[in-house]
Amino acid sequence: MNSTTNIVWLQDNLRVADNPLLHFDQSPDQLLCLYVLDQRWLKATVPGDSTPRLGPARLRFLWQSLMELRGELLQRGSDLLVRIGDPAEVVVEIATKLRAQEVRVSEHSGCEEANNIARVAANLPDSCQLYRADSGYLLDAATLPFDREELPASFSAFRRSVEKQCDIPKPQPAPVTLPGWPEGAPRGFPPLKAVCETSAAWQPDKRQGFVFVGGESAANDRLQHYLWRQNGAESYKKTRNGLLGANFSTRFSPWLARGCLSARQVHKEVKAWEAVNGSCESSYWIIFELLWRDYFHRAAQLEGAALFGREQLPPVNDAFNTWRNAETGVPFIDAAMLELKRTGWISNRARQNVASFLVKDLQVDWRLGAWWFEHCLIDYDVASNWGNWRYIAGVGRDPRQDRYFNVLKQAGHYDPKGLYVAYWLPALESLPFGLERHQPWRVAPSQFEPPCVLPNEWQRWLIAATEFEETDE
Repeated sequence: MNSTTNIVWLQDNLRVADNPLLHFDQSPDQLLCLYVLDQRWLKATVPGDSTPRLGPARLRFLWQSLMELRGELLQRGSDLLVRIGDPAEVVVEIATKLRAQEVRVSEHSGCEEANNIARVAANLPDSCQLYRADSGYLLDAATLPFDREELPASFSAFRRSVEKQCDIPKPQPAPVTLPGWPEGAPRGFPPLKAVCETSAAWQPDKRQGFVFVGGESAANDRLQHYLWRQNGAESYKKTRNGLLGANFSTRFSPWLARGCLSARQVHKEVKAWEAVNGSCESSYWIIFELLWRDYFHRAAQLEGAALFGREQLPPVNDAFNTWRNAETGVPFIDAAMLELKRTGWISNRARQNVASFLVKDLQVDWRLGAWWFEHCLIDYDVASNWGNWRYIAGVGRDPRQDRYFNVLKQAGHYDPKGLYVAYWLPALESLPFGLERHQPWRVAPSQFEPPCVLPNEWQRWLIAATEFEETDE
């Protein structure tokens, strides 16, 4: 009898636990696990700018995650092959060479990734089937109480519907063993230096509030620490708008984005914490944020390429460069943009403010901001990143135009002593605690340049207008 060979094509599901691709109705004789880094991610996409889509922070975290995943697979009798190239071409080439009976892949919210899956489906040999799974969400698409085309226009409507009608399944355990590596199949894992020397040499700023390490074990360590040792589920809603430190937020997002941790694993652990400590608004709010994530992904799957806007990305301009280079003169913005560039992560509160400032105050195309976040963020995922930028810009689902964040008012509320801005901009330490650090051009005009806002916005900065409207759900 001929042996059967399956290929597990991994994308943003770099874990062995709660991974439906590693569970079989009938186990194959041989299994090849494959990750293909899309070579397009290492190239520039904006006219006149050499910045690649995949920046050093995210690539470093990705490679850490892949290395640990390989170790987990080896312990179970398998291995991980890592290639760089056109994902669809590589998958079809290997499947054809090995005469594979099945290629297994998880559906993806990105239109490029979805197109790769479609290309594989169209070009696999007739003897090879493509198996598609939903992976990493709280709820599978098939269990949602509406068809994809009927996705509610707002998150609030989505949340009310699924909370009323859906039960969240428990995560699947990790397999104890896996089928062996196919005889004669290639092996290989290129070192990070061979992929990108810049990323191999990059190190996060020592001032980072938390040290992120890629991989499934680090993800589970953080999950256990935050919920059980830090008791974060008791206070998350009150602290989540913090700016400094390691534990004001869950910090789960990088592992969720790379699939080292699934939403169901987080949900299960939160429910276990509630069983011991009782449910509260903060523990619910962690699940609330995971529902937001599900909603953004389902919206991205529905919108396809329209998620990115219907035109090519515009070239960068001076206003955009002052923003990304932390040179606007507004400390709250510059501190966040410096932290982003030096660490690959900033808080949700900082993200909302820098996005609003770029779009509403500097009048820069929102897509350039989304592209820069794609380059920088260690926790970038296509649906949440582009969906959130559209939300702030008022052009996505639930398109309201009044999502404006008055940066000075926000700074005074969330950083009243100016500790955050002085932490990242040490020149401000010479100024008194308080709002002086957020408007240094007023108290030390010879030392600090005024902010580079448009002339017709100048009065807004000087008087810190109070018409700000909070837009959180």
